[in-house]
Amino acid sequence: MTTRTVCLALDAQDPLAPLRARFDLPPGVIYLDGNSLGARPKTALARATEVIAREWGEGLIRSWNTAGWFDLPKRLGDRLAPLIGARAGEVVITDSTSLNLFKALAAALEMQADHPGAPRRVIVTERANFPTDIYMAQGLASWLARGYTVRLVDSVEELPGAIDADCAVVMLTHVNYRTGYQHDMAAVGSHVHAQGALMLWDLAHSAGAVPVDLNAADADLAVGCTYKYLNGGPGAPAFIWVPERHQASFHQPLSGWWSHAAPFAMAPAFAPADGIGRALCGTQPVVSLALVECGLEVFEETDMAAIRAKSLALTDLFIDLVEARCGEHPLGLVTPREHERRGSQVSFTHPHGYAVMAALIERGVIGDYREPAIMRFGFTPLYTSFADVWDAVEILRAVLDEQAYDIAASRGAVT
Repeated sequence: MTTRTVCLALDAQDPLAPLRARFDLPPGVIYLDGNSLGARPKTALARATEVIAREWGEGLIRSWNTAGWFDLPKRLGDRLAPLIGARAGEVVITDSTSLNLFKALAAALEMQADHPGAPRRVIVTERANFPTDIYMAQGLASWLARGYTVRLVDSVEELPGAIDADCAVVMLTHVNYRTGYQHDMAAVGSHVHAQGALMLWDLAHSAGAVPVDLNAADADLAVGCTYKYLNGGPGAPAFIWVPERHQASFHQPLSGWWSHAAPFAMAPAFAPADGIGRALCGTQPVVSLALVECGLEVFEETDMAAIRAKSLALTDLFIDLVEARCGEHPLGLVTPREHERRGSQVSFTHPHGYAVMAALIERGVIGDYREPAIMRFGFTPLYTSFADVWDAVEILRAVLDEQAYDIAASRGAVT
């Protein structure tokens, strides 16, 4: 029988438990929303102060050279690379996920423009994909005005049949933001390539949460964010991965001066940089970039195998406790039970999901809500404890048993 004492014993045996001290977690809060915004590394405040007070305040423009600002996107990309199965020189941290997706998708379509046989004008993705991914694909298809269309599939089972001779690119999120469903990256990619299409992955809910090996899976392109499991801070720059084999043919339309082969030559004609630098665009947000490094440093004290093992243990425990202790309430599990299909979150439906989540947040258990009626709970193994899981379920049980939620509660702009 699982008790809080058992959970405390699990924490005492947890090899990742010491890493919790690397983060500033508010007292009285159980933070289960790292899948949306990661907690702040303790070093971030000092790093921000250093960049603003010394590097900017004293170094001024000299710091592009003396403080290494100019090299930050590539240097940080190399530090992130091992977490996603990339090699040095294949990742840059820059721009937003949406902008990087636009670049990657546009480049992929151009790579396919000379595909032998009939023109390929279809982008395949899931209707359940994160909306901005769909919007960017639809916007690009419309803007190109060359007959491109976005084909939406309604289930994982429909996906293979939707990838045919018309398909140029398949664009999927590895771990679904709403349900936590995880695709088999290698199997999906193999099928995509067999049909002559390219594979583009969104790793927003994967990087730092589940093991990813893009090169082993023979993926073609990938993007992702750093402000979720990587703990880079709100709105932190995203990343884009272009494998070495595709870099020479990677041409993206946002050809800003940072992606120029010689940006300070100030030439009027664009010439793309060699390598991953061609995925950049304009001047970089240095303060935000610098803070990303604080999160990446913590990952270098462990490995993704240990993180994944704890993630599965935490999510297994949460599912078991919710079903055992809250089973009389109308909760529906939408996250896969199978380990190989589960990311690092658990989602339950409830008829009054938003109101229940609002009540939990008032009591110090912070998750979030997504339509339709889904309460999301994210588990970040670097700082989530087994006792956190027990306590969160006990508070959920009390809220449900007491019906201590307001179904008429007004909603904030962010849910």
